[in-house]
Amino acid sequence: MSTVEKVDKGVRVRLGPEEAALVRALMEQLQELLGAPPDGGDELASLGITVEARTPDDPVLARLFPDAYRDDGEASGEFRRYTEMGLREGKREAADIVLGALEGATADGVEAVLDVPQAQAWLRALNDVRLALGTRLDISEEWYDEAARLDPRDPRMAMFAAYDWLTMLQESMVRAIW
Repeated sequence: MSTVEKVDKGVRVRLGPEEAALVRALMEQLQELLGAPPDGGDELASLGITVEARTPDDPVLARLFPDAYRDDGEASGEFRRYTEMGLREGKREAADIVLGALEGATADGVEAVLDVPQAQAWLRALNDVRLALGTRLDISEEWYDEAARLDPRDPRMAMFAAYDWLTMLQESMVRAIW
């Protein structure tokens, strides 16, 4: 069972082996969804500017990278052109920090002491994974009621459970940091 506690140098996170495996798998899936960084040979990309910027077709990516101006497609495109690459890189880096902390996982799980910037990266990455799961599951304010009515054999049940557990982990980290 996971525990999160404040320590002198930041936050100690303990995850059981199944929990560590789940977080690892979700972070790897997030990185895959975000895609690889652009080729370094592109001059504009090296400056963090994308040539073609449009709202992603994938609802999860659209949720992770929403339009800045809902009523102005042109302004949203320009904003996205100059910001999305940096935002993607920040999300990749946060997931990398989580994965780095999980490298020491054993059959007993993992224990990591995170300084405050690392813990904040964990919070950002956990939030991104929760947004992705929430979008795929079409989470609404009534999601607990919906999950309670699901047949235990429903394949979405595991994703609802993961979403709920990630919510608890994220809340525990917030409480430990602040």
